[in-house]
Amino acid sequence: MKSKVSTSYKPLYTTKKRYSLLTGSRGSAKSHHVAEFLLRLTYETGHGILFARYTMTSAETSIIPEFKKTIERLGVENHFHITTKDIINLKTGSFVWFRGIKASSNAQKANLKSLSGVTTFVIEEGEDFLDEEAFDKVDDSIRTINKQNRVIWIMNPSTPDHFIFKRWLKHSCTYKEFEGVQIPISTHKDVNHIHTTWRISEEYLSKSWIDKALTAKEENPKYYATNYLGAWKEKAEGVIFENWTIGEFKEDLPFGFGMDFGYSNDPSTLAKVAIDKKLKKIYIKEFLYETGLKTSGIEEVLKEVCSKNDLIIADSAEPRLIDEIFDYGYNVKGAIKGPDSIRAGIRLMQDYELIIEETSSNLITELNNYIWNDKRADKPIDKYNHLIDGIRYYCAWELTQAEFFAL
Repeated sequence: MKSKVSTSYKPLYTTKKRYSLLTGSRGSAKSHHVAEFLLRLTYETGHGILFARYTMTSAETSIIPEFKKTIERLGVENHFHITTKDIINLKTGSFVWFRGIKASSNAQKANLKSLSGVTTFVIEEGEDFLDEEAFDKVDDSIRTINKQNRVIWIMNPSTPDHFIFKRWLKHSCTYKEFEGVQIPISTHKDVNHIHTTWRISEEYLSKSWIDKALTAKEENPKYYATNYLGAWKEKAEGVIFENWTIGEFKEDLPFGFGMDFGYSNDPSTLAKVAIDKKLKKIYIKEFLYETGLKTSGIEEVLKEVCSKNDLIIADSAEPRLIDEIFDYGYNVKGAIKGPDSIRAGIRLMQDYELIIEETSSNLITELNNYIWNDKRADKPIDKYNHLIDGIRYYCAWELTQAEFFAL
């Protein structure tokens, strides 16, 4: 092959660890170097490589072109057969298989029951992959014998609330300085961590792109640290609720509770909410965030934190659960649903400052990651919203007397 492996990425080739974490900034060529590594790996027989994003609508237009460019640069076009969702090495039969983990409209989805023979699991755009359970299911399926099994996680900057940070960096890291910014590098015994910035590929970047980066460094160092050096974010870009702070719950205000139901994948949640309409403040304290709870388990929490007279506004998508909680004697009502009510409820809450009690760790995580999916349409993402939804139900009830309600 015609290419020399970058010094920064040599550990990807030599590590015996199961996990490789590749972090870095825009322009740091992470995907480029991984594509080359994977294509080289296919020259060994017996390798199946699952290259995944959480959702993937078209590998043909979004990912495979990068691999095609790498194949052409290496001068090995006649060694590979390329389809719309696979690349096969004709010399060895080893392959790269492009799939999404979660089903979506027109998605190419991985069948987790047919991962036999897969030796390497690659996650691209890992900052958008928030489903820890789904990751563990695939990870547990990568167990081909007599071959080195690898999991390669590629991600741009995210927040420390991401499960990968908690799993591989929070309690096992050292710090390395990049242009005066301290970046955590994992020292986890099972993880090979490679962090790069745009400087590694400076010779391949346009002058206008470099000028833009250097202008950001001068005018907005925080933005430069995150977007050009790959520092972890304090919170996700474009968060919906920016006007919030940590503070004590005001027990002297009238209060109620907002509840959202879940079970297997999503948690059931409960938050205590007090609204100061005069000072335009909403005080919130988290009490429940747990999966796998039956109604009896929810009632065990309720009897510890609220009286039978306290108002609870709950997700009306589960009328059976509301009826069961009502039968326990609680003053629970279903949020009335209507068109455009998510947007209306969000706007109501945005008019207030949110005061979050400091022990509400799951709510803080949601606030740091609840972003717009389509801001022009005022459409939020459908994740990081379990506590927020319950709070919105209660706020809509109290602030509008059923004029706006949650979906």
